[in-house]
Amino acid sequence: MNAVVERGKHVKAAVDNGRMMQSAACRASAKSAQASCGSQAGQGDLPTEVWKKVKNHPCYSEDAHHHYARMHVAVAPACNIQCNYCNRKYDCANESRPGVVSEKLTPEQAVRKVLAVATTIPQMTVLGIAGPGDPLANPAKTFKTFELVAEAAPDIKLCLSTNGLALPDHVDTIARSKIDHVTITINMVDPEIGAKIYPWIFFNHKRYTGIDAARILTDRQLQGLEMLSERGILCKVNSVMIPNINDDHLIEVNKAVKSRGAFLHNIMPLISAPEHGTVFGLKGQRGPTAQELKALQDACGGELKMMRHCRQCRADAVGLLGEDRRAEFTTDQVMKMDVQYDLEMRKAYQERVEHERAAKVAAAQNERAEISGEMSPITLLVGVATKGSGLINEHFGHAKEFQVYELSTSGAKFVGHRRVDVYCQGGYGEEDRLSAIMRGIHDCHAVFVSKIGGCPKSNLIKAGIEPVDQYAHEFIEKSAIAWFRSYLDKVKRGEIQHVQRGDAAIRQGSLISAG
Repeated sequence: MNAVVERGKHVKAAVDNGRMMQSAACRASAKSAQASCGSQAGQGDLPTEVWKKVKNHPCYSEDAHHHYARMHVAVAPACNIQCNYCNRKYDCANESRPGVVSEKLTPEQAVRKVLAVATTIPQMTVLGIAGPGDPLANPAKTFKTFELVAEAAPDIKLCLSTNGLALPDHVDTIARSKIDHVTITINMVDPEIGAKIYPWIFFNHKRYTGIDAARILTDRQLQGLEMLSERGILCKVNSVMIPNINDDHLIEVNKAVKSRGAFLHNIMPLISAPEHGTVFGLKGQRGPTAQELKALQDACGGELKMMRHCRQCRADAVGLLGEDRRAEFTTDQVMKMDVQYDLEMRKAYQERVEHERAAKVAAAQNERAEISGEMSPITLLVGVATKGSGLINEHFGHAKEFQVYELSTSGAKFVGHRRVDVYCQGGYGEEDRLSAIMRGIHDCHAVFVSKIGGCPKSNLIKAGIEPVDQYAHEFIEKSAIAWFRSYLDKVKRGEIQHVQRGDAAIRQGSLISAG
């Protein structure tokens, strides 16, 4: 992993030297935008037609994910490849992991669920089909679902996630179905590495194994990506970071997908808890640490914009990224609902969201202007407890995750999130969970919360993490920059000494919710 860290330093230097060139490329055309822009790009950075596609898509826009929700419908059970990090038989009510579902749906059940969710959650703007198998291994069910949803709810964006093996065969149908966003999981472009990740594929009525299987898979993935890009369909590439198998190699994957028109690259940590029953989990293959993941994302960020806000969602997830409301929308519950889909109500609600979003951006810009004249080499991370809307609006004890921002004199940059077990259970803190939470944010200098109890506050301070509650219900970026200005002033005055923090752990097991 040291090689990735060192290479990341060189890539970052190249990015700093070429920042003006990158900005110009972002404004050039839709195709160049796919290669150069990404999750943090704003309206002024993208062609109009691209901006319309991403502005309220919580996966394709980091800013949008604070405000807009998505849902997945599990209509595609069959799969045409086997991954060593996947076990679709496993289901836990609190697990956020691709491929996991509690119930499978028919296309007709799926469209009714979509209408029920969109009526209840008017900021739900995206429908995705991501499994629990591969959507394109189940083409009839997948495209029937999209057809029904497009007819019943034309304002909802359609999204497809695939392993890419069958993708070239369905590009024309994807384009006809007005699916503007496709995610392809590409973990390698070297078949020898691929053979360590994929035991087999099933292609053209035949099972292939080893290097032969990986060679067919990577050729089909890259061909499909190129075909989609040529049609102006936005493509996100997902890659699972597997230490000592494909971690260094993902830099080559990043270059390969950029050259074929990918819009965004999402490098995710391997989830390999043994209880999941995956090959990697049972063999003891570890996932990356927080700093290993960030170093690789930083190294690839100079080639292609990174998605850092992914939650590795279940195939039946509902709600904002970072929350899951699927329990409110089981098939039995949906069938009992009186669903009245109101397009005008949804538009009005989303207009209010856009006003809130604009206010957040303006507040951050004003605060950024205050720090623009500062010169300091200090860069640090902070964690934020939030329920969404870009606000510091979650109690420390109720947080299921902490969003992590990197602060510097350039401002606040979202760099990831850390899942944690909920600390407060029935009004009481679970002390054994507090140490796990602190391991998850160990690389952060501060944690922003709306409220925090005395016990966790004192423990955080002892661990060198400052609990910050004076910005409760304020905008995240504005507050973080204001705190950082104060931090730099204290360093200048000699009141505190800036020290580097250590690494942090990425949560691997099932999330334990509040009882």
